[in-house]
Amino acid sequence: MGEASISRRGLLGAISAGAVARAVGPNDRIQIGVIGTGGRGRELTRELARLKDLNVTVTAVCDVYRPNREAAAAFVEKAFGAKPRATTDYRELLSWKDVDAVIIATPDFSHAVILKAALEAGKDAYVEKPFATTFEDAKAAYLTAMKSSQVVAVGTQRRSDGQFMAAAKLVRDGALGKVTRVEFCLHLHEPRWKRPPQSIDPADVDWKMFQMGRIDRPFDPSLLREWQLHAPLTTNGIPGLWMSHFIDLVPWFLGDLYPAGAVSNGGVYLWKDGRTTSDVFYTLLDYPSEFLVLFSMSLTNSAGTRITWHGTRGTLDCERWVLSGEGSSAPDRIQAETKIQPEPTNSHLHNFLECIRSRQKPRADAQAGFSHAVATIMSAEALRLGRRVRFDPHRLELL
Repeated sequence: MGEASISRRGLLGAISAGAVARAVGPNDRIQIGVIGTGGRGRELTRELARLKDLNVTVTAVCDVYRPNREAAAAFVEKAFGAKPRATTDYRELLSWKDVDAVIIATPDFSHAVILKAALEAGKDAYVEKPFATTFEDAKAAYLTAMKSSQVVAVGTQRRSDGQFMAAAKLVRDGALGKVTRVEFCLHLHEPRWKRPPQSIDPADVDWKMFQMGRIDRPFDPSLLREWQLHAPLTTNGIPGLWMSHFIDLVPWFLGDLYPAGAVSNGGVYLWKDGRTTSDVFYTLLDYPSEFLVLFSMSLTNSAGTRITWHGTRGTLDCERWVLSGEGSSAPDRIQAETKIQPEPTNSHLHNFLECIRSRQKPRADAQAGFSHAVATIMSAEALRLGRRVRFDPHRLELL
């Protein structure tokens, strides 16, 4: 299966032994394995190269597609001075002792499964968003993370954006008064995630590993390259791919970890190109602290984008980066418009590497990941079922 394959029994034994992986000391080199070396994985590997003065190196790469895997190995050898081990099987990589931590940048439907396995193997993990695309996977990974001593960082990078950090502090400190509604309205006019046809040799793809047990179909290059468009492999496309970034702001700014309920509508209204995930999507979520969140996204017209927080004292506009008294008639309304100035920060990945050494929680930890997964999966399920979907935060169950 992998380029340095071992038996399944040996593989599972090696992973179990890996659960007692060495702790990374303050002066030890952090050895990273990159799982998923496509577009996002390439960007993160390049950033690791820029951060190598932090005493970090890449020792292993994993991808089901040979050209991506070989290109990643060549880049790592040039950037870090040593050829990494390579495989198509993430489980094999997790068994290697010269891997302290992993970056998981695979297609969305595999994030939580690989994260759970990484934690059980004793590896720290940076997992791209969304945290998960099914509730079962999200809950299993979250509960594993809660029992683990490993560092988990989730790739919702606005938590490392200086302007969002400044805005979060203002809202948490009560600058808006009581917030009752939040609107995330994001619109494009393009067939997002549709890629031009490309000839792919099935022999270059570990197709069984790509499917991860989620589907069992003959080789299909569209599923490989455009998994974002196909419902079995994503959370209705838009909720997982875009909503996850923005709904992540809600527990950060306002404190409620999970929605109480969600209703949704949408469909494929324009791009009849074989996609089964919506090109127009609206969802409305209500939260226990009595506020509503509207998330809408379309690929059919680019007008109307806004990110606004509305409270009794005024409005925070995170497109214009302005805090003002707009919309308020309260005696204590905000009087002077204020431009949001960014707080000093470092990158999301830099924060993860710091936390590997300090053993502190990253800015976006497993709880943040589970919170955005619950909200996005609720929204996708509400559309699929055609009814309000609720969440029980005590039993951690969708209703």
